[in-house]
Amino acid sequence: MLIAAMLLAYASGLGVLGPRLTRQATWPDKAPMLAIAGYLAAVWSVIAAIALAGLTLAVHGTALGGGLSHLVGACVRRLRDTYATPGGTAATVAGLALAGTVLAGTILTGVARLRAARRDALHHAQTARLVGREMADLEATVVDHPSPAAYCLAGRQPTVVLTTGALRVLDPAQLAAVLAHERAHLASRHHLLMTVARAGRMVLPFVPLLREADAQVARLAELHADDAAARACDSGPLVAAAMVILATGGSYQPAMAAAAADVTRRVTRLLRPAEPLRGEHRLLLRAGVAALLLGPVLLALSPAMVALALGPVPSA
Repeated sequence: MLIAAMLLAYASGLGVLGPRLTRQATWPDKAPMLAIAGYLAAVWSVIAAIALAGLTLAVHGTALGGGLSHLVGACVRRLRDTYATPGGTAATVAGLALAGTVLAGTILTGVARLRAARRDALHHAQTARLVGREMADLEATVVDHPSPAAYCLAGRQPTVVLTTGALRVLDPAQLAAVLAHERAHLASRHHLLMTVARAGRMVLPFVPLLREADAQVARLAELHADDAAARACDSGPLVAAAMVILATGGSYQPAMAAAAADVTRRVTRLLRPAEPLRGEHRLLLRAGVAALLLGPVLLALSPAMVALALGPVPSA
């Protein structure tokens, strides 16, 4: 019961405090992909902690029953005593229900979201190729539309889509920067990362960390694609200029400037790049990601490890 309470407290603390700590941190903008890994690891950590709390409640009535005790001998008696649930059958049923609901919901939602995303992307790509025209020199599909836009569609038919409006307002160098940005999305499989984050939000929407997961991952994916485009073009200001032109439609009227408000931070970041993270800082952050991935499992298994370290219970 104590371990289950600790797991639930861990999930609650991380789920509530995680977004606040993320908003205050400055390092995610310097290492977007590492930040995405950290955010998804935190999402997994919350879900795993809740599911393991349920299994911990149920373990005395299931995995450590009499049949297994004959197999592992006297050590099981110590494990059984360590994991003993005061609530008996009621706690076992509640634990199994909690673990089953969380695990089943996560798996089913994740699979459903992935299938839906693939289906929608394939349909959209086929439609774009049907109504547009493929330009081999750009490796993109151009759709006739006056509004400047550029986006990518992942899946079985990965496609970069441009509008004729984008071709009209972008010069060749800016167009190359935009194409590099969209190809970075496809090469890094950002769509899969955002699908995982979206599935987490749908499973536990009442947890702040998971509720904000897809928005945070989407923002960080854009920063990573910006960095990739800046490296490909060897110019952050060029990528920033292309971004502003697309956001404003090539017009700098005040009414249009409001449409670019959401890219202001990205533009500033490209024009004034921050110092990259030091090697030891990256190593520390990677260790934090590993801790998030393994923490709930190690916490759930801590009584078992202690019991096994102490050895078998002496026979009466």
